Amino acid sequence: METVISICLGIGLAAATGFRVFIPLLALSIASIAGYLPLSDNFQWIATYPALTAFATAAAIEIGAYYIPWLDHLMDTIAAPAALIAGAVVMASNITEVNPLLKWTLAIIAGSGTAAIFHGATSLLRGASTATTGGVGNPLVATAELGISSILSLLAILVPVLAAVIIALVTIIIIRKIVKKRKVPTQPQ
Repeated sequence: METVISICLGIGLAAATGFRVFIPLLALSIASIAGYLPLSDNFQWIATYPALTAFATAAAIEIGAYYIPWLDHLMDTIAAPAALIAGAVVMASNITEVNPLLKWTLAIIAGSGTAAIFHGATSLLRGASTATTGGVGNPLVATAELGISSILSLLAILVPVLAAVIIALVTIIIIRKIVKKRKVPTQPQ
């Protein structure tokens, strides 16, 4: 059961990295320093004060950068690969009692995959906001992304199974919308 909860926690934090890369890492660092979350052996560095300071600084810079009109799109470009890496890291750091091959397979597929889905959705939303409002609405999108990342990080840490269920449902909705938009109408013959 502990492994299932670890996987749910990792998926929750990975989804949160799709919205903001450093908020989930900061939350993970705080929770592990407080002794609330055990980390995998190779990820004990996350539970150190230097890591906490680095994550807090990076989170503050990331938050501020998303409120600068031209910089928010540059941040989206930089955040795409960073979210995939962070998704894998938060997933792998929480899986403690599993074969390393399984751990890294889950980290890459579930962690990075979940982060990619949510980062892609937010990038599309930011693009739509820019196209429809000329960028004026982007700070609202940035605020929503920050709020979702923060709430999702806390939810993943406090109630990991619920977070994973919510993420699974939202992922299904996102995938259905994408598939629906990509369907090519068939021509009658």
